[in-house]
Amino acid sequence: MPQQPWQGIKAMLQTISLFAPQLVLAFFASQLLSTGAFAKKDISIGVRYFAVGVLVLYALIGFILGQPTGSAFKGALIVDSYSHYMNFFLGMSAAAALMFSKSFFQTEKLDRFEFSVLVLYCTLGMSIMVSANTLLALYIGIEMQSLALYIMAAFNRDSLRASESGLKYFVLGALSSGLLLYGASLIYGFTGSLEFARIADVIATNGATPGIIAGMVFLLCGLAFKISAAPFHMWTPDVYEGSPTPVTGFFAAAPKFAAMALIARLLVGPFGDITTQWQQVIIVLAVMSMFVGAIGALTQTNIKRLMAYSSIANMGYALVALSAGTQAGVKGMLIFMSIYTITVIGIFACILQMRIRNGMVEQISDLAGLSKSNRGLAIILTIFMFSVMGIPPLLGFFGKFFAFVPAMDAGLTWLVVLALVASVIGAFYYLRLVKIMWGDENENEFVQAPKTLRGLAVISALLVFPLLLLPMVSIPAQSLISQAAASLF
Repeated sequence: MPQQPWQGIKAMLQTISLFAPQLVLAFFASQLLSTGAFAKKDISIGVRYFAVGVLVLYALIGFILGQPTGSAFKGALIVDSYSHYMNFFLGMSAAAALMFSKSFFQTEKLDRFEFSVLVLYCTLGMSIMVSANTLLALYIGIEMQSLALYIMAAFNRDSLRASESGLKYFVLGALSSGLLLYGASLIYGFTGSLEFARIADVIATNGATPGIIAGMVFLLCGLAFKISAAPFHMWTPDVYEGSPTPVTGFFAAAPKFAAMALIARLLVGPFGDITTQWQQVIIVLAVMSMFVGAIGALTQTNIKRLMAYSSIANMGYALVALSAGTQAGVKGMLIFMSIYTITVIGIFACILQMRIRNGMVEQISDLAGLSKSNRGLAIILTIFMFSVMGIPPLLGFFGKFFAFVPAMDAGLTWLVVLALVASVIGAFYYLRLVKIMWGDENENEFVQAPKTLRGLAVISALLVFPLLLLPMVSIPAQSLISQAAASLF
């Protein structure tokens, strides 16, 4: 009997060590919210820098503690190499998004401490998503992330476009939540459990019944909304265009990566024994996303809408890797999404520098003659465009290489051919943007951008540039990603 309290304390300490990153996020987010609410003066700048520090600590704490592994809360959440890698990338991405939002919100007089708190709560939701080990934990993580994103989309309350984008995102997000809940209820009804391991055992023993397959399809449809995969992409162009530009940049990076990581854990975990069934759904989503994104981007004149369709196409490429249903496929997805996230952060750091004396500009035509007025920005943006196209030896080429090879090894050569065709189509709108920057006459002269934006753009460009290619795809980096992918199998 005397040992029972000590056992409880030991279990509590073990849980704290496992979920120290999430606990740090939850604690400081709550403290910053309380501090900001009762502060007698504007403390948004201080809150932002403190939040950046919290996010960096969140990203690194798993490595500082030696990457502990295990499960807690009766198996609802799991901590493994996969979640450690995702926590690191999500934390650094969110910190970068906060940093490049600073100058925009200050100039537009939108700087409020709530934005930094929302980013922290959104990151906490994403962290729960990538560690989810039950359908209930999955849903809680998605909703915590989504509720923060709804508010962020409509953060500029005085803008009609921002209000419209927030409302549209909320309504369609509610629809996706309904699909998720319906799918989860079907799976619970036919398996008797919400736990991933128990669901996997039932499927392994009894096979996949029509009810389980239907539930799985509803779950994938709901998650397809979160990664804006076609045909569930309809919210993406309008929300990207209407939201404040830093919010759009955040949308395009961390939440997409978290949702894609969740899809991988869901498919490999509870549905690992019915790869043939879910593979068909993933292939359909991949093909539709690649071509809807590539073709839809051809006619865009707004650079944020262009990035929306580009993200749809790139989610298709990531799904090509997942469609292999193998460990190599998950590894390819992680490599592709990591490179894509770095590139997107750099691109939006460049877009946020598109400011003339009258304010921000978003039209692609406004980039005309950029090579003459701001050669440095033109060079950096060109590097990003070539990287997203997959031009060797930039890092984007290797992202697509690692994404497509597992699909070929799995006998899906025809899918890779379609992906290459979509990449060729996509090259046209990227090259059009490069042509406008370097070939057209100068029309606008951008004002001097803050050092933070220029620094983020340069760092991101260096990360995808051949000079730093070897460190990025070195054996340690690949070993870390391989370890993360292997922990799912």
